[in-house]
Amino acid sequence: MMITIRPVSDLRNKFADIEKTVDGGEPVFLTKNGYGSMVVMSIEYYSRLTQDVESALNEADKYAENNDNRMSHDEVFGKLRGQLNG
Repeated sequence: MMITIRPVSDLRNKFADIEKTVDGGEPVFLTKNGYGSMVVMSIEYYSRLTQDVESALNEADKYAENNDNRMSHDEVFGKLRGQLNG
C-alpha cells in the first residue's frame, strides 16, 4: 500500500484525484499547514477497518443482555494490567 499525503486544499481543488485514489482502495492523508489533519477513505475501506470492532461490540451487547455480571473500571483495567505485566 502506498501512502498518499495531500494538502487539505486538494480536497476542494483536486477532489476528482482524491476520489480516484480512495475508490482504488487507498486512504488519503490530508495535511493542514504541514501537519496531519484528517484521513479520507471509501466507505468500503472504512467498513473493512471497523468490521472486527463492530462484531466485538455486537458480541459484547449480546453477552450483556444475557448476563447481569458487571465489572467496575478498576476491575477491568486491573485485570488487563495483570495480564500485560504477567
